[in-house]
Amino acid sequence: MPSLITFFRRDARHFQIIFLAGFLAYGIVALQWDAEWLRYAILFGSCLSVQAIFIRWRRLPWHSIKSAMVTGLGMSLLLKANAPWVLVLAAVVAIASKFLIRIDDKHVFNPGNLGIAAAVLLTGEAWVSPGQWGSGAALVFLVGAAGCMVVLRVGRIDTSLAFLGAFAALDFARQVLYLGWEPEVWLHRMTNGSLLLFSFFMITDPMTTPKARGARIGWSIAIAVLAFVLGWRWWVNATPIWALLIVSAITPVLDRIWKGEAFLWIKPEPLKTIPN
Repeated sequence: MPSLITFFRRDARHFQIIFLAGFLAYGIVALQWDAEWLRYAILFGSCLSVQAIFIRWRRLPWHSIKSAMVTGLGMSLLLKANAPWVLVLAAVVAIASKFLIRIDDKHVFNPGNLGIAAAVLLTGEAWVSPGQWGSGAALVFLVGAAGCMVVLRVGRIDTSLAFLGAFAALDFARQVLYLGWEPEVWLHRMTNGSLLLFSFFMITDPMTTPKARGARIGWSIAIAVLAFVLGWRWWVNATPIWALLIVSAITPVLDRIWKGEAFLWIKPEPLKTIPN
């Protein structure tokens, strides 16, 4: 049993898979979503299939299939489409981008983020549905607590806090201080489930965030500012998705300027010393 616990804790993707699957179950059971099993199966199965193709092609370790599981579950929580082929397109773009769009041996875009954006922009048959989550206290606790556990495990709590803090401050200044709306309206927006999922599970992807902490914080604030401007000035839907896509393009530049340690999903085992 101790060895099993150690194995589980060594890889943060285990936490992500369990929590994201839990959120999906929460949506179906507690929020009474329509159980779109075909949509889930297409997204999840397509992500795993494309990942398996690249694993065989590049002769990679099979534990990397867990990254495709995370991507498939994340897209199942956010992406909706009118046709199955759109879901397949989203999954193919998401997973293939990890292997085909790389700089300095690191993929540039968050896979799920790019897959969702491609499906929406290229087909006109897909969309993100932020309202499906509501903003109940139970959901806030569930996503916030689980999200904190995951980002603390991957060392990206700074990214979540910088983004949420900046976005919340800008939205408060506009809605409460400038427009004079009640603070409850602002709080309702800040406790939206899609925003919290984005903050704790998408923007914090350790493989696509800047390596240096200072760069990550500035990068996160830039995403928050752009998301706020897109929503306020142009009334764009799901603005964090588009802001992340745009700002991710400068991540390789930030990594060149501010050096940091490369992230590894599975930490190497510490060497055991043999007593004399």
